[in-house]
Amino acid sequence: VQLQASGGGLVQAGGSLRLSCAASGRTFSSYTMGWFRQAPGKEREFVLAISGSGIRTYYSDSAQGRFTISRDNAKKTVYLQMNSLKPEDTAVYYCAARGSWFLTTPVAADFSSWGQGTQVTVSS
Repeated sequence: VQLQASGGGLVQAGGSLRLSCAASGRTFSSYTMGWFRQAPGKEREFVLAISGSGIRTYYSDSAQGRFTISRDNAKKTVYLQMNSLKPEDTAVYYCAARGSWFLTTPVAADFSSWGQGTQVTVSS
C-alpha cells in the first residue's frame, strides 16, 4: 500500500489540526493504520493506531484525551484529529500501515509501509 500524508502546518498552542493519510491499493480495509511522529534529534515515536475495521484503537499516553484517529475505508483515508496542541507536539508526523493488529505497543519497525511525513509546528 502506498500512503500520502497531508494537513500539517503551523498552529498556535491550544489550536487544532487534522492530518489525513490517503492510501492506494485495493485492500485498505485490511490494514491496521498508525500515526507516528519524529521530533528533531529524537526517535520516531508511536502516537496512535486503528484497526482495519475501525473498531479497535490504541492511543499512546501523549495522545490520550487530545488526539483522535479515525478512518474512512470507502475513501481509503485515515485521519488524525489533534486538539489542544502543545509546543512539544511539534514534529514530522508519519502515517504507516501494517497487515494485522498488534499485541504490544508498536514501534516503527512493526509497520511496513510509510507515508512521506507532514510537518506540524506548534508555537507557544
